[in-house]
Amino acid sequence: MIFTIMIVVFVLGYLAIALEHPIKVDKAASALLIGGICWALYAFSGVDAHHMNEHLSHHLVAIAEILFFLLGAMTIVELIDAHEGFSIITDKITTNKKVALMWILSFITFFFSAALDNLTTAIVMSALLTKLIKDREDLWMFAGMVILSANAGGAWSPIGDVTTIMLWIGGQVTANNIILSVFIPSLVCALVPLIYLTFRLKGEVNKPEKLELEEHTIDPTTPFERNLIFYMGVGGLLFVPIFKTITHLPPYVGMLLSLGVLWLVTEIIHRSKNHEQKSQLSVIGVMKKVDVPTIFFFLGILLAVASLQSAGQLDIVANYLSDTFNGQSTEGIYIINIIIGLLSSIVDNVPLVAGAMGMYPIAETGLYATDGMFWEFLAYCAGTGGSVLIIGSAAGVAVMGILKIDFIWYMKNISLLALMGYLAGAATYILMQ
Repeated sequence: MIFTIMIVVFVLGYLAIALEHPIKVDKAASALLIGGICWALYAFSGVDAHHMNEHLSHHLVAIAEILFFLLGAMTIVELIDAHEGFSIITDKITTNKKVALMWILSFITFFFSAALDNLTTAIVMSALLTKLIKDREDLWMFAGMVILSANAGGAWSPIGDVTTIMLWIGGQVTANNIILSVFIPSLVCALVPLIYLTFRLKGEVNKPEKLELEEHTIDPTTPFERNLIFYMGVGGLLFVPIFKTITHLPPYVGMLLSLGVLWLVTEIIHRSKNHEQKSQLSVIGVMKKVDVPTIFFFLGILLAVASLQSAGQLDIVANYLSDTFNGQSTEGIYIINIIIGLLSSIVDNVPLVAGAMGMYPIAETGLYATDGMFWEFLAYCAGTGGSVLIIGSAAGVAVMGILKIDFIWYMKNISLLALMGYLAGAATYILMQ
């Protein structure tokens, strides 16, 4: 009975997040409520306190890793922005034509997310979009394509998405094989919506007027400072996957190390400025601009999903899929993974992949062996399926928080494009086999 109530609370909370604008309640509040209520219900389900606290501690470590990573990345991006570093890119993008700009930004996002990861890339591109596009409708449309491209780009790289990182570390896939087997389906997934929009989009985007801030006319950031912080910031973000590969430490450690280095550099280069000028360009100053509600939204939604995982609801779904569609046949594997991908647009893809990894042990040979078809296709489906709804992926949640995108608007304008790309990429993978 209590487990049923947990699902009802989760669904109602999900609706509140979806209807954030009509009901005028911030999605972070809804997410925190369902996170807290679901765990409280789990506590009354008869589980002993020791086991419950063990489960909560286990999930909290994984959630904290994502939140610290997000906080570090958002601070670095805000620091680059405060130093007007993004002008280095925006000054080079001269086109105002919607179609050309869409292709340029989507391709940058697709390959950036393979190197950085889709979450960091989404944060960087969100900051970039606000410098290039003024109108809200256009801004949201481009942001939707950034989410699609970031998730597609992250799926084929061993460091591009949390789920591919999990499969790579777990030994289910190897780095070379995941790139070779999933790159073309991921590219198709990104290209299909782009090609469709090429025939639909018309006209030009309105660029925002550059406001000359008073403090910049008095004491502007010098070209040296702008270049230094931009290249150090991007270099710091690119350093994260390299650091992780060398040390095997979680990505948030590398992100915090990069932030620490940038913090030190900004303190040194601005030390001779007066307090007011320095505060605009220091980490302490830009942290006031970091979107804390997005962090709380992440916390709430991940806690809610974790409670369903601890209660065994996700395992029930995984077992049901395996029994219904014959998890030992090739056709069954295709169907199971396509459904897991679509489910990951509703429930976070991390626990779904974790559930699949727990259910199906790595075999010596066959479909479930290292680099077996099940794991390759799981990496693609879990990585790209989350784009169908905006809160189905970390990249989507981050962009939704930063650019204040409406859930219902995304469903009307982007979800069908994402579904087209997802199914086209899945069909490509099946044909390649």
